[in-house]
Amino acid sequence: MATPLDTSSSTLWGTLSQASSVAQLVGVDALGLVSMVVQAALAARRHRDACVRLAQHVELVGGLLGELEMAELMRREATRRPLEQLGAVLRRCYALVSACQDCGYLRRLLLGARMADELRAAQHEIDMFIRLIPLIALVDNSTDNRRVKTDERVAGVITHSSNRHVRFSTRALEFTEARVQRGTELCSVGDQPFAGISDLQEQKVFDIEELVELCTSIEEACVGFSKFSFFRIVDATDNFSEKAIIGCGGFGTVYKGQLPDGIMVAIKRLDEHATIFDFKSELQLAKLQHTNLVRLLGWSIHGKERILVYTLIQNGSLDRYISDITKSPLLDWSKRLKIITGLAEGLVYLHKGSMFWIVHRDLKPHNILLDCNMNPKITDFGSAAVLSSYAAEEHTSRVVGTCGYKAPEYASRGVYSMKTDVFSFGVLVLVIISGRKNTILDKRGDTVGDLVRDAWHMWNEQRLHELVDRTLGNRYDMTEITRCGQVALLCTQEDPSDRPTMTDVAAMLNSESMSLPMEPKMPTTLSKGSPGEDAVSSYMGQTSRTIDITITSSAPMSTRVQIILDPEV
Repeated sequence: MATPLDTSSSTLWGTLSQASSVAQLVGVDALGLVSMVVQAALAARRHRDACVRLAQHVELVGGLLGELEMAELMRREATRRPLEQLGAVLRRCYALVSACQDCGYLRRLLLGARMADELRAAQHEIDMFIRLIPLIALVDNSTDNRRVKTDERVAGVITHSSNRHVRFSTRALEFTEARVQRGTELCSVGDQPFAGISDLQEQKVFDIEELVELCTSIEEACVGFSKFSFFRIVDATDNFSEKAIIGCGGFGTVYKGQLPDGIMVAIKRLDEHATIFDFKSELQLAKLQHTNLVRLLGWSIHGKERILVYTLIQNGSLDRYISDITKSPLLDWSKRLKIITGLAEGLVYLHKGSMFWIVHRDLKPHNILLDCNMNPKITDFGSAAVLSSYAAEEHTSRVVGTCGYKAPEYASRGVYSMKTDVFSFGVLVLVIISGRKNTILDKRGDTVGDLVRDAWHMWNEQRLHELVDRTLGNRYDMTEITRCGQVALLCTQEDPSDRPTMTDVAAMLNSESMSLPMEPKMPTTLSKGSPGEDAVSSYMGQTSRTIDITITSSAPMSTRVQIILDPEV
């Protein structure tokens, strides 16, 4: 007599026979099946998130297949076998996502227990082919033994901003260098829970010709964005003098410079560890024009030098005022409120008003510049990402940003969306109101920070006036403080679905008569821990050449350690 598990397996895998044949799957019909998997995933009612993730990876494989010379590869034993195996995996993916659509109660009962594990296993198999297919394309046609050419630059995947459409080529200039160290794959997509497709793009090394072509095309399309002579940049910065340095970001050093016509500019010189993803992210700013965004004026590429030129914002960054007891009194409440509302408008434009859906991913006082009228300008788009839709949620293993401002789901799982910026904005508002920093107590299971927790308790007990920066004295409107504080707490909810959109935030801040739609939930209670121990949070990211470790503690110091790897050959 068949057991329920046997019945489940029979029901689940019985639909495989309905799929296309192997020959069809590895040819043109493979792309059709990819489309079927995507459509079936969108119709899934159970395990929907897992189905959508699987479909995204399957679609990436479809993009790779679309560029292969299938007829030629199918004539060779060495390349035909893995492609036939891919066909079986694609059929299984289609069966899985189809089984997650509406079905009867008994079938749900039988299939539910195993489906999550099967979906994860299928995604791991697809991820294997994401790495394998580029290697198949590098088989040398001229040699009898048909070995894979290991002395060429191994193929990588070039994804567009949506992470949905993929361009793949066998030409060496379009490949990312990938190496295997001590038997471990450099990019292990299937092993990490939030290792996403976008990470393959982020690890791509610089191709100077590609960058020049990209900058030139943007120059032609964007008025006010132009090429600068490198020697003009050298003269403007006095040969990159240390005296001209006005800031250091995660991907480069910023210099103050004066052009021959007298215009003052900020010149960012990207360092050697910046990736093509960082440079392209910054270039997005050329297409954006908003009063609360810094203006990107131009570019310069000379040898290994990669330069971006911006309008100089005279008053520097917000953190210079917030964290300096002598300068914070210069920010009265009216200026602080203007900064808060200006930031909200800038983020509304990034999220919805521009041609793209852009998430900044590194909002903090250091990345907010103040002009001569104390209007805020959002800067440093090196960590920014373009989403495939306004409501999209993406994954990455390359978590960037600053501890205390990163949303919980982004810091712990690499999940980011528009709501990631909403959380960071909420923390920024609380920092602007209080003049305090937001410390994350990792050892006690903290997800939002001490400033957010303290602000919630003060708001809940109707003593939010205790949060206000003492340098303001009593020169503020308590009604405005309360509204801004409550909006900030709504933005810093731990669950992204509980946070408002930036459009809603801007509306709540700009309408005194508008009642707030909900009350912020209490942050998760901290776990027990030693009250005397330092709270330390850390992030470690690894590339093929370096390991970057950033350690932030409750002491007024942050340490960044970079370990240069000496890989075995």
